[in-house]
Amino acid sequence: MARGLKIRKDDTVVVTGGKDRGKTGRVLRTEPRKQRVYVEGLNIIKRHQRPRSIKDTQQGAEAGGIIEKEGPIHVSKVMLLDPGDNKPTRVGVRVKDGKRERYSKRTDTAIDT
Repeated sequence: MARGLKIRKDDTVVVTGGKDRGKTGRVLRTEPRKQRVYVEGLNIIKRHQRPRSIKDTQQGAEAGGIIEKEGPIHVSKVMLLDPGDNKPTRVGVRVKDGKRERYSKRTDTAIDT
């Protein structure tokens, strides 16, 4: 059973393992069921794509060729950057005034979302 991720879209993260270790980027999307995140500009993969066209309009036509795009990274290989001092931190969840909030375990401050 999949649990929710503590990393969300538009968070700034640093990669802690793999070929892009040490690089930072913004999370483009998450896949909680697969425990994966897509980070802008990191884990670039190449896909060979055929040109596709819509018969009536040229506006929806997609170019073919070798397309470079972001690949998935496992959520355990990224850490959230603390908004206060731009250092990697673990993320905790606590209930405050009846609402859940994420907080930095490093500085014990709430993470603005």
